[in-house]
Amino acid sequence: MDNPAIYKLALSAEWEAYKKEGIYKGSALDQADGYIHCSTMDQIQGTLDKFFDGQTNVILLTIDTSVIKQHLKWEKSPRSGQIFPHIYGPLPIHAVIKQEKIA
Repeated sequence: MDNPAIYKLALSAEWEAYKKEGIYKGSALDQADGYIHCSTMDQIQGTLDKFFDGQTNVILLTIDTSVIKQHLKWEKSPRSGQIFPHIYGPLPIHAVIKQEKIA
């Protein structure tokens, strides 16, 4: 799969803290799993509903895959069977080309 962008849902306070460091290391779940969970455009709503239900201050990060291509893997979820993009390693802040509040 070769998309120009993938997406990451994150809490805005968490994102702002990582921006100061210059790299995004992911949420606690990401760190526990060993990669940063991302989504395609079609998967965003399902991810939002499953992992961020009822939360406020959620932002959507648009990630330029050309910056992270060596760390990007497309993998099948054992739970849903869908193919999701995963980033193995920290996400450089400059790879995020857009951020917007969605909840």
